Amino acid sequence: MARKIVLTSGKGGVGKTTVCANLGKNLAKLGFRVVLLDVDIGLNNLDVVMGVENQVVFDITDVIMGKCRARQALVQDKKISSLYVMPSTHAYNKVKILGEHIKNVVDQLDNNFDYILIDCPAGVEAGFHRAVFPANEAIIVVTPHLSSIRDADKVIALLNDYNIASKGLVINRMRGDMLLNGELMDIDSIVKALGIPLLGIIPEDDAIGSSCSLGGQCASLESARAFTLLSENIHNGSKKIFDCTYKYRGLFGYFKRNLKKRV
Repeated sequence: MARKIVLTSGKGGVGKTTVCANLGKNLAKLGFRVVLLDVDIGLNNLDVVMGVENQVVFDITDVIMGKCRARQALVQDKKISSLYVMPSTHAYNKVKILGEHIKNVVDQLDNNFDYILIDCPAGVEAGFHRAVFPANEAIIVVTPHLSSIRDADKVIALLNDYNIASKGLVINRMRGDMLLNGELMDIDSIVKALGIPLLGIIPEDDAIGSSCSLGGQCASLESARAFTLLSENIHNGSKKIFDCTYKYRGLFGYFKRNLKKRV
């Protein structure tokens, strides 16, 4: 049976879809069979982030409506043969899609994969509930900003109403220079405020943004390392957290982070 993990945030714009894509890529590189499920009906972009939008024939709504089997709607990654995407639909036709429908799709994939990562829409409306319904684990993605933390806290409270066996936290877009300068919420404060285990920290990375705009999941060596540690923590239960401050420590680091601040 697959581990069914929903990636959610509450607040939009925290990079949840990018985290989903890169986490899926790294789990697949570790040798696992992984499928990424986009349940953001009508506002989907996981296929674009993965660079497979031109290969889409069927989508998740076609599976739900019985137009095709679940396997027919899967799009294989161009580089990693054990990684697949099930895209959502670009046009919401107002057909009422429930959590039970998503669970039925997940059940069809269950025996063929090790991981099913469910990309949840932003907010806490109907899209959130149908994405969470089939999952048994949750990853809450936040950025080190108060508004993101507050929305995540609301999401964690809502998750208590579902059959979620474990919850973990990923802090995305962390800047080591600003963290050391006291300009961002520190990691311990975020973890304490949300009360769930920290799974990983992903540094701010311009390479991710530019690659996603071109359709891909490439990142800098730092972000690639951070995602590798995250995937290992999720699978092995280890607690190896990427240190995003290492470049800005010591005398040279002090000048580097303050020079960057002035620029």
